[in-house]
Amino acid sequence: METQRTEAKPVGPLASFVRFVVCGGGVGVLSSAAVPLLALLMPWAAANAVITVASTILCTELHALFTFGTGGRAGLRRHLQSAGSATAAYVVTCAAMFVLHSVQSSPSLVWEQAVYLGASGLAGIGRFLVLRLFVFAGGRKETTAAAVRPVRGSRLRHGDLLLAR
Repeated sequence: METQRTEAKPVGPLASFVRFVVCGGGVGVLSSAAVPLLALLMPWAAANAVITVASTILCTELHALFTFGTGGRAGLRRHLQSAGSATAAYVVTCAAMFVLHSVQSSPSLVWEQAVYLGASGLAGIGRFLVLRLFVFAGGRKETTAAAVRPVRGSRLRHGDLLLAR
């Protein structure tokens, strides 16, 4: 269930990308510190999964409130869509590392970091585009569609049409 939305100012693509990097990067840094701490209490894979879920939820809320200027919280539908895009980004980074290890049996740490960061950067850009164009674009599309759709049973007059000049 989505919460009530307030009037939101549209955020331009460059400003929303900067906010996306700051919010996602900040949460990423916190997450990278939290995983080893939580791994003291449970297996590393479980700690990583818990922190990944928590950070994805937090980032989705931050993106709804600040990055894309929706004027409200994310809601379940957006959380699920965001989780899907995060999963796709995870698959991209894993695939890149798999390809690296297939090409080079024991790559150096520098190569691993370069491939991982490159794949993460590309996946992040893809995730930003998915979130901006599909997940958090609903408010912009709904208002546009409502403004264009004529009322049923009404007649259009010449003054009702916006003509391209």
